[in-house]
Amino acid sequence: MSDRSLLQPVLVGIVTALVGFTSSFAVVLRGLTAAGANEAQAASGLMAASIAMGIAGIVLSLWLRQPVSSAWSTPGAALMAATGPVLGGWPGAVGAFLIVAALLVLAGLVKPFGRAVGAIPPTLASAMLAGVIFGLCLAPVRSFVEAPAATAVVFGVWLAALRWKRLYATPLAAVAAALVIVGRGTTLDLSQIAPAPVLVWPEFSGPAFVGLALPLFIVTMASQNLPGIAVLKTFGFTPPPSVMIGVTGALGAVAAPFGSHAINLSAITAAMCASPEAAPEPERRWIASLTCGIAYIVLGAGASAATKLAATAPLLVQAVAGLALLGALGGALAQAMSKPEERDAALVTFLVAASGASFYGIGGAFWGLVAGGLVLLVTRAGLWPRQPAPTA
Repeated sequence: MSDRSLLQPVLVGIVTALVGFTSSFAVVLRGLTAAGANEAQAASGLMAASIAMGIAGIVLSLWLRQPVSSAWSTPGAALMAATGPVLGGWPGAVGAFLIVAALLVLAGLVKPFGRAVGAIPPTLASAMLAGVIFGLCLAPVRSFVEAPAATAVVFGVWLAALRWKRLYATPLAAVAAALVIVGRGTTLDLSQIAPAPVLVWPEFSGPAFVGLALPLFIVTMASQNLPGIAVLKTFGFTPPPSVMIGVTGALGAVAAPFGSHAINLSAITAAMCASPEAAPEPERRWIASLTCGIAYIVLGAGASAATKLAATAPLLVQAVAGLALLGALGGALAQAMSKPEERDAALVTFLVAASGASFYGIGGAFWGLVAGGLVLLVTRAGLWPRQPAPTA
């Protein structure tokens, strides 16, 4: 294989990692801190997740010789931001992360379990996702009220990039936010930004399982793993789902005690490595996902620096996170409302999840699924006649 034939997939892999990291690290940091992590623990979680998903991409690419790329669960991080602290604080959240990893491994190994997860109506899963990220998507508005000049710069860059190429809009907005923060005179002490893993002994509780672990697992499967498999199939690749989900779940279990919330298949950036842009010949595209995994490990070493910058201007970083999730919000709402006969149930799921209501220590994401499922069960069973829509 010539050096020239290697250059294209290698460059695509590096760009994929940069886009994947910069477009969503702000969401991950927001979710980790909302779950109870301090600055050092959040930096450790960001680093552990980046390294774990890098290793997963390397292992799967070499094993299957297909462009299988992994990622952290961005919707899952948004869910944590909406849920807030769980019983047991940060150790309780780490316990929930371990349970999510175990459930992912189980979904990969036990086919009936995976089919049961797939039986959750996509409209309700999408409505729950839309509900949990809705609050984060309001962050740019709040940031503009508090810091209009800085937010206007970030939003202007995002809008211009959106007009040019949507894929690079959020990464360029993140770069703009970093430049604005540095331009304010923020300095980083190199002795304080070296990689520093923080090991946390997990705690397990029923409310943390029901309120965080279970919704996080459902969101990760429905919004990351299943679409990730579909993307690969779109480009003609059919790797075994059990192997991919099992490997990402196992690596997630290793990284969880260091603060990593969930490792899964990549959904959006997967298309970059699997498409002809990575290489004209399909048999060479795995080199792109392999390179992406290596780049993720390198980027993980800079997690402390990213966390330090984010801590100096949290509202501006939350604005970047909100911009990053706008596409996910639009897609989730479109999917949730796609079936008229399930629209009432989806709306109830969305409203309960978006309310942030908590009962018995369990967050609104779970109760949204319960409420929407109940409405769907009753309306499908026909316990009362549906009224026709009024006509003009």
